[in-house]
Amino acid sequence: MEEGDEIEEASERVASRSGSDSRWVDGSEMETEIVPSSDNGGGDGRYGSLRRRLVKKPKRVDSFDVEAMEIAGAYSHHSKDSSIWGTLALAFQTLGVVYGDMGTSPLYVFTDVFSRVKIDSDVDVLGALSLVMYTIAIIPLAKYVFVVLKANDNGEGGTFALYSLICRYAKVNMLPNQQPADEHISSFRLKLPTPELKRALRIKETLEKRSASKTLLLLFVLMGTSMIIGDGILTPAISVMSAVSGLQGEVPGFGTNAVVVVSILILVVLFGIQRFGTSKVGVMFSPILALWFLSLGSIGLYNLLKHDITVLRAFNPIYIYLFFKKHDKEAWYALGGCVLCITGAEAMFADLGHFSVRAIQIAFSFVVFPCLLFAYMGQAAYLMKYPDSSRRIFYDSVPDSLFWPVIVIATLAAMIASQAMISATFSCVKQSMALGCFPRLKIVHTSRRMMGQIYIPVINWFLMVMCIVVVAIFRSTTEIANAYGIAEVGVMIVTTSLVTLVMLLIWQTNLFLALCFPLVFGSVELIYLSAVLSKFYQGGWLPLVFASFFLCVMYIWNYGSVLKYRSEVREKISMDFMTELGSTLGTVRVPGIGMMYSELVQGIPSILGQFLLNLPAIHSVLVVVCIKYVPVPVVPQEERFLFRRLCPKDYHMFRCIARYGYTDIRKEDHHSFEQLLVESLEKFLRREAQDLALENWDESDSESVSVGFPEGDGIDEFKIPLMRDSRLQGSSTASEETGISAALPSSMMSSDEDPGLEYELSALREATDSGFTYLLAHADVRAKKNSFFLKKLVINYFYGFLRRNCRAGAANYTVPHMNIIEVGMTYMV
Repeated sequence: MEEGDEIEEASERVASRSGSDSRWVDGSEMETEIVPSSDNGGGDGRYGSLRRRLVKKPKRVDSFDVEAMEIAGAYSHHSKDSSIWGTLALAFQTLGVVYGDMGTSPLYVFTDVFSRVKIDSDVDVLGALSLVMYTIAIIPLAKYVFVVLKANDNGEGGTFALYSLICRYAKVNMLPNQQPADEHISSFRLKLPTPELKRALRIKETLEKRSASKTLLLLFVLMGTSMIIGDGILTPAISVMSAVSGLQGEVPGFGTNAVVVVSILILVVLFGIQRFGTSKVGVMFSPILALWFLSLGSIGLYNLLKHDITVLRAFNPIYIYLFFKKHDKEAWYALGGCVLCITGAEAMFADLGHFSVRAIQIAFSFVVFPCLLFAYMGQAAYLMKYPDSSRRIFYDSVPDSLFWPVIVIATLAAMIASQAMISATFSCVKQSMALGCFPRLKIVHTSRRMMGQIYIPVINWFLMVMCIVVVAIFRSTTEIANAYGIAEVGVMIVTTSLVTLVMLLIWQTNLFLALCFPLVFGSVELIYLSAVLSKFYQGGWLPLVFASFFLCVMYIWNYGSVLKYRSEVREKISMDFMTELGSTLGTVRVPGIGMMYSELVQGIPSILGQFLLNLPAIHSVLVVVCIKYVPVPVVPQEERFLFRRLCPKDYHMFRCIARYGYTDIRKEDHHSFEQLLVESLEKFLRREAQDLALENWDESDSESVSVGFPEGDGIDEFKIPLMRDSRLQGSSTASEETGISAALPSSMMSSDEDPGLEYELSALREATDSGFTYLLAHADVRAKKNSFFLKKLVINYFYGFLRRNCRAGAANYTVPHMNIIEVGMTYMV
């Protein structure tokens, strides 16, 4: 074996044995370079003397979180189902949050189906029942429970979670937050497919090389998100109206106008209590929905045994064929009503972050699925005997003695189903906002313990107004159902497409199995989509209008934000210019800390030049703060902050990157943020001095540090003290630190003996005592004069309107208004 091959093999053995230990205490990775040494001492003679040189990447110190949030347990939420009883308790909670929408579908499914198809034989009822049964079995059970739930992003679900997952395996991110500094997050690190799987690699290269593919993928994700927001408008309308309409046949004089008025009053109350948060009423959700599902199953079983148990023949799919053969086009239109039985199936995936895969699977398989089957079979059995009751089949099939209790429970269940969809809309908007795809809005966190419970006032009142308009205009659940089906099926098709891409790119599934997924489920969903689109003029246009509106808003905001960010990168200040200014920055440095907010991860923002031109003095310590939302659900506490120097030490300029995931919560006040930032900066300075002392001591040491590779599995300990990852501290931490302290020179043992460090820490404390000032830019974005007309229209008017009417930087960064200095900036894009 050649000497070079021996060295390469030795280095690979070191890397494979050291594993995750090859990281510095500040979180940065450690690169090793093993080169032949001219010294023959130490080490195994078989390999000769090898010198291990430690090459550090740019210094980076990660400190603790900016507030006491439950970030440390965010990735370990699946530990809640470690025991059987814990899993069952979590499954019980899912009933009140996840399945409310699907649980209220028996109120209106058969009513809508048989408004299009007249019942004149058993085939009509059995065919419709068979369609409903197999639709529930194929889409929610087979697709979501057994496949889609596994395509989660560290326990988070939804269209943006799928997009985030894809972005970490291929550089397809169109959002202005993917920078080299962000890629050091452990869960955000790019993981290339294995070279052997050429198919996955070809897909990855195709997505990365073609900008059109990136744009189409982003538009696809935004389309699915827009339809989910549209669901937040239609779900409360159809659920509440379906529950209230049960009074029409029981209360004299209670007509359509009364249904509309009562529904609007309930909607106003429903949206009015949103500001109190779901945690205030969440305790009631699961018991009420559990009682509702028990009622569905019991009443269905009662009707099945009392009226016609022969409807069990619907398990034979031949009745679907006979149903279509008999009714032809009418049966095709009836599919638009059948699809309503799976409304809310997407919530199983979208609300995954609050629960676990196993809990959702158990709740659906053993409670929701059988109760829904009994409910539909019971209604079908009743229709076999009373075919004229299809208009209000649910309430007619309820025994007279149970009517009033059931209608009360149905109304509460409808409100809970609406509540779940409204909360999902809030979460969806927050995720879009965090990833730069939605204008900045005020977010109120309604719970100190639950991460996902939020309230967005503007979205809440917008949804309320739209729901009232929908109820007042359509005045019928049948018309709303036409619109509802398009939104639901549209979201499902988006999810199917993204999961297929995940199977090909990330899971690297067998090609035949990967193609079976879209062929089976995608075909069913496209059939349903064609059916609901046939009712475009009867209300189907409504969700498309909603989705188009939100899609335009989200894409315009993303487009303008990306152009603004690129302009900032292009106009950043060069280091040569900073060197010419000197450490005084061409002005007077006065005590104090200047916090300059910028979206740049690297380089010096151009806003600093504006401040130097307009201010007679600048603060003695400058910290460029970058609030960065990266496409991962949660950034762990130990990886929240990154610190780096911007210039030489005498400039006293630093960069602080605070990274947040799209489900993280920022609710810290500025005092705690300032205090923790200073403490983190002090920790950075101390570790930087320690690292420099270690490197200087290593270079001045005349003895070569050798690595021995003995026979067997063991590897000799390196004589150089390695600083291990702080997250790997355990029982050996104390002994390791003792070894480090013994090996380091005495000049490194105490920061008091380092005059340079003490001087910088004293200057930092003095600046802290003098106070903080927030330096912000009042930015205006304009299209260049030579831009084409459409770009000028979008940037100057549409994007400009959104920027002027969304939250300003001061409110978005939660900084005090009394300590703000702003300068005007115009970005020509």
